[in-house]
Amino acid sequence: MSTIKNLLNQNKNHKRIFKLAGKLGQSLGYKTYLVGGYIRDLFMSKTANDIDIVVDKNGITYAKKLSKIVGSEGFIAFEKFGTAQLTFNDLKIEISTARSETYSKNSRKPLVVFSDINDDLSRRDFTVNSIAVSILPESFGQIFDPFNGIKDINCKKLITPLDPNKTFKDDPLRMLRAIRFAAQLNFDIDIKSFECIKVHRQRLNIISQERITEELIKLLRTDKPSIGFNLMQKSKLLKYVFPEMLDMHGIEIINGKGHKDVFIHTLQVVDNAAKLTNKMEIRFAALVHDIAKPITKRFNKKKGWTYHGHEEVGKRMISYIAKRMKLPNELKKYLQILTKLHLRPIALAKKEITDSAVRRLIFEAGNFIDDLMILCRADITTKNHIKVKKYINNFDKVEKLIQNVKLKDEMKKFQSPVKGKVIMKDLNLEPGPIVGQIKTAIEEAILDGLIKNEFNDAYDYMLKIKDKYLKI
Repeated sequence: MSTIKNLLNQNKNHKRIFKLAGKLGQSLGYKTYLVGGYIRDLFMSKTANDIDIVVDKNGITYAKKLSKIVGSEGFIAFEKFGTAQLTFNDLKIEISTARSETYSKNSRKPLVVFSDINDDLSRRDFTVNSIAVSILPESFGQIFDPFNGIKDINCKKLITPLDPNKTFKDDPLRMLRAIRFAAQLNFDIDIKSFECIKVHRQRLNIISQERITEELIKLLRTDKPSIGFNLMQKSKLLKYVFPEMLDMHGIEIINGKGHKDVFIHTLQVVDNAAKLTNKMEIRFAALVHDIAKPITKRFNKKKGWTYHGHEEVGKRMISYIAKRMKLPNELKKYLQILTKLHLRPIALAKKEITDSAVRRLIFEAGNFIDDLMILCRADITTKNHIKVKKYINNFDKVEKLIQNVKLKDEMKKFQSPVKGKVIMKDLNLEPGPIVGQIKTAIEEAILDGLIKNEFNDAYDYMLKIKDKYLKI
């Protein structure tokens, strides 16, 4: 018990919330617990900013009072389910009334019956999320673990508290959560639970597309997303989440010539992107960059397998994929741009190129040029170290060219705040090279940091150096 007390007291801001929440529960006569992912993460030595509190009586009444006590910046109540959400600094606090749930056949919306902590823990998705800890002053740190969730955390196992058939049939979204948690926590899904996912996979049809897409994006945010996508493929959930990826799987051989398994390659690119950046959008671009390879695949007797135009076809495919997944329009456009351009940087590195060619790429990629280069680096999946070194050197070369062109363009746009007309008028000069020399001297002084890029500073500097040029 001392261990969990120490863990609960590690974060001063969180500790303050726990103390206030516990004292409020005591004053109201409510049993008050921390539950769910926050407790799981504590046992795994991870930090979280989502706090779940369960009370055994009216959660809405409790939440309203707690909101005032902590000075919450936001409050939303869901009366039907006895839950409320508070926001405080960087914390999200969800308060629930302990409850049990029953489900109808064609809906994941439960019929809620308010109950006690044991029923509440039994309705949760996995045993590792079915642990509660009291935060009442008199029992602070007391652990309730009726389904041996701590043991399963130590064994790195995802097991449902009740029969997995009931768990997944009641709320099919839990099947996707199992996949995501397996990737996020690097846990194994219990064999019986995994088999039940296969059995009930069609139940995903009753889940809204928004919730499915939300789980997909959460999966992309994990350290190694390929774990989840491989599990979706093995459990046959991929058909309901991202059916276009099914066509990526497999290798075809003609005349002894095969090609890469696009599914495996894509997941390697996604994992590479995850190592290079935390930006979910780049990881999503890695997921879709070769989405059109299966339908553009052709066999050429001389060249072997080709995928001509897959970047352009992929861009068009993303249009209806984004519509089905209900992605934001900004994300759709982003994915289309990176998919369309993902071959361009390596093509530029293979030949002598002009500034205009680089400028064209910068123009087409816009603000996403740096993201495009990260995607291109992630796209290197060969195990040939010589090829890897060559590709890396090529990308280094292209990035240097991009930066040089950017610098040149910025220099062209940069001009002295003191214009030529002012120089001529105030120094009584005729048009000629001296005007340009003075203007250039002002610009160089700004670039060297000698003066600010402001009219008054530049004008004073002009007066300071004018005699040097007027004597010429």
